[in-house]
Amino acid sequence: VQLQASGGGLVQAGGSLRLSCAASGRTFNDYGMGWFRQAPGKEREFVGIINWRGTSTAYTGSVKGRFFISRDNAKNTVYLQMNSLKPEDTAVYYCAATSRSFPRYQNTEYNFWGRGTLVTVSS
Repeated sequence: VQLQASGGGLVQAGGSLRLSCAASGRTFNDYGMGWFRQAPGKEREFVGIINWRGTSTAYTGSVKGRFFISRDNAKNTVYLQMNSLKPEDTAVYYCAATSRSFPRYQNTEYNFWGRGTLVTVSS
């Protein structure tokens, strides 16, 4: 699966942004889709995941209630809606695909990765 994330940019604190991740190459709905992020000088961290059907999601605690993942299997695309953004959300965001059962939180459990998209939240 080839993945391409897009939609990053500069936003003020409290604002919203929606990231997209377009997939190609294999059957998109065979995979759970995750979002990760990596802030400068920090380890890559799990943000959230959606199962292949789009019926279940899981999030890390710091984004729960603010970030929402959805997918459109007809369009081979997964989305990350980010609301009430904070400066600490600033990072490069990556989408990834996993063939393992839902949920998966470790980056080593993902088979395919896209190039990241930078999100910068100003205070």
